Amino acid sequence: MVADQVRVAAEHVDTQFFRALTVLRAVTLAFALALNAARWQELERPALAAVLLGAMVVWTAVVTWLYDRPGRRRSWVFLADMAVALVLLRCTVLVETEAMMVRHDSTITSYWVCTAVLACSVRWGPVGGLVASVLMSAADVTMRPEITSSTVGNVFLLVLAGVLVGYCAGAVRQSAVARTIAERRAAVAGERERLARAVHDGVLQVLAMVQRRGAEIGGETADLARLAGEQEVALRSLIQSTVDESAAGDAGPVADLAAGLTALSSPRVSVATPSHPVLLDRHVVDELVAVVSACRDNVRVHVGEDAPMWVLLESDAGGVVVSVRDEGPGIEPGRLEQAEREGRLGVAASIRGRVEDLGGRVDLVTAPGQGTEWELHLATSVPARVRP
Repeated sequence: MVADQVRVAAEHVDTQFFRALTVLRAVTLAFALALNAARWQELERPALAAVLLGAMVVWTAVVTWLYDRPGRRRSWVFLADMAVALVLLRCTVLVETEAMMVRHDSTITSYWVCTAVLACSVRWGPVGGLVASVLMSAADVTMRPEITSSTVGNVFLLVLAGVLVGYCAGAVRQSAVARTIAERRAAVAGERERLARAVHDGVLQVLAMVQRRGAEIGGETADLARLAGEQEVALRSLIQSTVDESAAGDAGPVADLAAGLTALSSPRVSVATPSHPVLLDRHVVDELVAVVSACRDNVRVHVGEDAPMWVLLESDAGGVVVSVRDEGPGIEPGRLEQAEREGRLGVAASIRGRVEDLGGRVDLVTAPGQGTEWELHLATSVPARVRP
């Protein structure tokens, strides 16, 4: 949807430029008709001149129709426009006398051919405008018996116009696209804030009430209260992360690792992150969050449902380090190797495998009765961006 809006914005800018060129083409056509009418008796082949002027009128109508809709603006249309303009320009030697050519009189097309150059500028930018203007100037200059200062001036103005129009068209197009993206981001941010308010006023308050009342009642209801408390914390973290991402803007295929880890927090999972977003490639963030989730699941299974766990995220110019620690019984020496030989690949695949696939490394600090700490190191060799 955003891509469609961006495309429409760019096409709208092009349409405005081509409509301006339509007016310019009509004005230069009228000028060429009036100019040739004024010197009609001086032309060597007036009949052929009439045919060429008629072709200019017909092509003006055809190309105006083609340029009016984005779907019709194919590359071949611009190439055909240039070809027609070049052919009609070169036909000047067939209708003007040698004396007119020596005097450097205006060509049969006059300024009408410049619209084809400017159309290429809008289509292909400054480079397209430069190439088209050089081709058109070369076709004009090579007809002349000699090159004068007037000829050089006309060539300079045509090249300058082609380059400048191409640059302006590109700049306005980029501005329109940027404005469209900004408006889209503002709309998304507003919708997120509205949903966050709705969730806060409804769901979060209900979860908080269930947690409070369940704890007061006790018994089996206390378990329900604990679950409600965990979901309340997770939902609050999710809302905050979406707001933070909205404020940071959409930077493309990146995500905030700090927000992703914060979403895992609960009464038994404490997460500490830097005060600023830590932006990494979205795939990297998803994998690291999955690793920490696997560590949390291991703590729940091997230590206990209510066992606490601490997650710490550190970032600097060298990369990021995620530490996951618990106060369980620890891992006995050789236990992980034995589990891997027996086909239980939870640690090998879910933790070490994921991090190593990202180009990082995993350090394990553990001893019987002293808990377990995983350190996930990700160096700058991984395509990542950390925003200070």
